Amino acid sequence: MVRLPVECFRTGMTLAIVASAAIVPVGAAARAADHVATMANMAYGPLPTGMKIGDTITWVNKDSVPHTVTARDHSFDLRVGPGQKGRLSLTKAGTFQVYCIYHAPMRASFTVSR
Repeated sequence: MVRLPVECFRTGMTLAIVASAAIVPVGAAARAADHVATMANMAYGPLPTGMKIGDTITWVNKDSVPHTVTARDHSFDLRVGPGQKGRLSLTKAGTFQVYCIYHAPMRASFTVSR
């Protein structure tokens, strides 16, 4: 163990260490984004692009009937009631084909990158 004189701590070395530790979590949190996708008029609206693992999509149902965002690969099945919102955390990369189990014409796809 190396002992530093007390004067070294007063010159800002301790502050620099604390500041750099505080920057790491803030930077990590800033990378995650929340995207919004709407369901209206019995259709999925334009889906966000540039989504990455760790991001979330908030699905907003503007219709008066329930909808789902169901993955063709069965990796997720989000149910969103009329006038409600649902959040989906993006945990893996890939292109996902989705559909509404209640309304067959409602189909879309989105891509998640690393």
